[in-house]
Amino acid sequence: MLEKYQTLLNPIYDFLQCETPDAWVTEAIKPENLHLLLLDHMHCELKAAQSAAFLIRKYAIDDKSARGLLAWLKPYEDFVYRGVGDGQFSEGKNALVGELQAKEGDDLNQDILDKMVRLIKEELHHFEQVLAIIQQRDFSIEPSAASRYAASMIKHVRTYEPAALIDKLIIGAFIEARSCERFAKLAPFLNEELAKFYISLLRSEARHYQDYIALASDVAAQTDPIRFNVEERIAFFAEVEAQLILTDDANFKFHSGVPLA
Repeated sequence: MLEKYQTLLNPIYDFLQCETPDAWVTEAIKPENLHLLLLDHMHCELKAAQSAAFLIRKYAIDDKSARGLLAWLKPYEDFVYRGVGDGQFSEGKNALVGELQAKEGDDLNQDILDKMVRLIKEELHHFEQVLAIIQQRDFSIEPSAASRYAASMIKHVRTYEPAALIDKLIIGAFIEARSCERFAKLAPFLNEELAKFYISLLRSEARHYQDYIALASDVAAQTDPIRFNVEERIAFFAEVEAQLILTDDANFKFHSGVPLA
């Protein structure tokens, strides 16, 4: 099923320090956990879009464009967090994109804007796809408590720039790479519909992780690539991320560690 994707997946396996433990896969494919898995996946897609929007707002655009970007995400946030709307978001959802303007004076701002806007569009599309699967199964839409995964990595973000931006981009890369790896882990054990869906996500998630790393490298190159060594920070976060994946975790999530018995 996944043979033709090995060329795409091999760099992911090289980037990550470990594979998902079998114990997580065993827990994830239990029929009684399908609702929880899909629900958390849906929340993860929205959080990925929000994280990309934060990077754009903080580093790449002016205040007017930032307000427009927040308005773009608001219907999704209203639906998930406040129960507003029916889950239909297609009308005019891409109209805003051309109105966002990068800050002048730095070509990197435009690159951040271009890559992160594409990521947001794709993550919101994936959000809608997962939501449709949830609704088809008459599963409820519920809040999802934050997992330790991203929060634990964010604790290690340095507090000065551009180191903070580099770290945030590297964390984004690990989240996307782990998502890609888990989609591939799950696909062989799911029914045909879900397996095809998760396989369809592999290319975009793999590209997202590459975009994050490319941006981190560009930020470092523009300032001081020796002082802000991207490879050293990748190695550091690889260890942090692997520990989160390989250690016991009481809260089963899409990016959680080894489930407690």
